[in-house]
Amino acid sequence: MRNTEEAEHWIATPRGDLFAKSWTPRSESGGVPVILHHDSLGCVTLWRDFPALLATTLQRRVIAYDRLGFGQSAARHDRLDLNFLRDEAVHQLPFVLDSFAIDRFVACGHSVGGGMAVETGAFFAQRCEAIVTIAAQAFVEDRTVDGIKAAQEAFAAPGALDRLTRYHGEKADWVLKAWIETWLSPAFESWSLEPTLAKISRPVLAIHGDRDEYGSLAHPRRIASGRGVCRILPDIGHTPHRECPDLLADEIAGWLTRLKGSGTAA
Repeated sequence: MRNTEEAEHWIATPRGDLFAKSWTPRSESGGVPVILHHDSLGCVTLWRDFPALLATTLQRRVIAYDRLGFGQSAARHDRLDLNFLRDEAVHQLPFVLDSFAIDRFVACGHSVGGGMAVETGAFFAQRCEAIVTIAAQAFVEDRTVDGIKAAQEAFAAPGALDRLTRYHGEKADWVLKAWIETWLSPAFESWSLEPTLAKISRPVLAIHGDRDEYGSLAHPRRIASGRGVCRILPDIGHTPHRECPDLLADEIAGWLTRLKGSGTAA
């Protein structure tokens, strides 16, 4: 449908194989690739058509992968460590970068994936040229907790887990518990991206819908403060890549173009 070549990939890691997919435009602009980090219940498939749209709009390669325990990647049975956002950047992403022979890149993530993009930008400070967060959380907020509790009640209804099973198979129950048990854990209440944000040296674009049910506008403002641009999308909730994919792709493309124009590599 889009003017891109799509390919599936399997990436071997010591803890099991990761599933990934790439979208490569037939005519590229020469920009570094974009790596997508999915949300707490997400996977490659749930990005839907957005990666292809983004690749076409940017005229550069886009790569998305299923984290361990999600989508088509290998299962996991442990509980998430409270440092799981940083652990993803430190322990799993290197296998993705090596598999695709990627030196420099743009990190982009949705919701908790946005936090992982920030952690990636801090850990790979010399290789990550820019960071894009979409509906990301910067700290544990009452609205976030209330949204998760409401989702917990909704998933308790008969057949509700079937929606996750479509995308995660037998891992669906683990995926749901990993999200709920981590964010509602008393030990996670003090979590914040602030220490990591203080280490960021690359430009940041923080995108957020003004109707996001999982986080107020305090999140993108804190993420972008002193290090980038905060872009608020009117009448948009927690999933801009589904609610307004064309606008989202245009916002990212325009920002990256302006970075290039200012002499900032991206």
